[in-house]
Amino acid sequence: MSSARPRIRRSAPAGRRSRIALTGPAALLAAALTACSGGSSGSAEVGGDGKAPDTSVSVNLTGKAAAPGEPVKVTLAQGKLKAVSVTADEGGALAGKISGDGRTWTSDRVAAPGTAYTIEATDADGGSDKAAFTTAEAEKVNKLSLAPGKNTTVGIAQPLSVVFDHPVKDKAAVEKALKVTTSNDTEGSWGWLQDYSGKDRVDWRPEEYWKPGTKVTLDAQLNGVDTGADGGWFVRDYTTTFTIGAAQVVKVDLDGHRLALHRDGKQVLDIPMSAGTPGGEKASWRGTAVLMSKEGTINMRSETVGLGDAYDKMVDYSMRLTWSGMYAHAAPWNAGVFGQANRSSGCVGMSDANASALYGQVRVGDPFEMTGTEAKGTVAEGNGYGAWNVSWADWQAKSALK
Repeated sequence: MSSARPRIRRSAPAGRRSRIALTGPAALLAAALTACSGGSSGSAEVGGDGKAPDTSVSVNLTGKAAAPGEPVKVTLAQGKLKAVSVTADEGGALAGKISGDGRTWTSDRVAAPGTAYTIEATDADGGSDKAAFTTAEAEKVNKLSLAPGKNTTVGIAQPLSVVFDHPVKDKAAVEKALKVTTSNDTEGSWGWLQDYSGKDRVDWRPEEYWKPGTKVTLDAQLNGVDTGADGGWFVRDYTTTFTIGAAQVVKVDLDGHRLALHRDGKQVLDIPMSAGTPGGEKASWRGTAVLMSKEGTINMRSETVGLGDAYDKMVDYSMRLTWSGMYAHAAPWNAGVFGQANRSSGCVGMSDANASALYGQVRVGDPFEMTGTEAKGTVAEGNGYGAWNVSWADWQAKSALK
């Protein structure tokens, strides 16, 4: 496999520097000085050889197949730049800065694949000109999915989670482009992991549960970022905003066979339940899981979770806790053991009335803290949102920028 950007199609060499003569007052003045044999007004600065300053510029990206993923750089031969704009044909612009000596302008972000750009440069004397280039198309495009949903209100344990369509080799480049802001300056960290689906994923969580009322915004400035071999390029940016709701925690005592909902530190529900049968694959998970979705009435079939033909039921008030199939839900068929023993196939079951009460009060993003010895292990970080089972130091170490 070639290592020279095999994912970019080029129809012409890129990267040659072109000199573009500015037009307008500065250029006209220069022409007047060189064409006339008489003296000048004395207001123009003339070089020692009697010629006006060179007001041409050079641009590092040129042609119809320029390499994406690089900043745009505009350099003035002599004098000082006053302003530079770089706009894309699809709308939007690349912001940038002029160097201290006034000679060079460099964009803050890189040029994106498959995009036509127009450059307008003005120097301090009023000279101006336009230039244009187009970047090569990306042969492979990477995309992502975001959780939670935009403009939603979620529980205090909900991480900001990004799952990528294709592998991400350059994790540092991607992470640098993911800007998280909060209404109360909450500190947090990205952590890279493998999603239950096998895809690359990165989650952002605070050290402790979120404070209720926190507003969170992700500005994923990914357009033009190359994710590496087999991953492809991003060709757009992404944004999402969500709000943290009330401080609710569901405490599940596997050994005591009871479930309790706490809100703002006070217990509001106490429910007898029956969890997974201990001693094998039917046992429940321990640790902290996060309510992923409220799915209502669904068909649950044992073969989908590797338990053969043990059951095939329509189940009410279903609340998903893991990708591997652990739910809290109504299980009236186990009524005889609620509060006494764990006899389910891995889920947390309760009466119809109690399941309805819990379902009506919990919110996606609420933590389910499951404790006890009658478990088959701890919820893995990629099996739903298991990041809370990782220490803060270990979570920070999962950042590509640490």
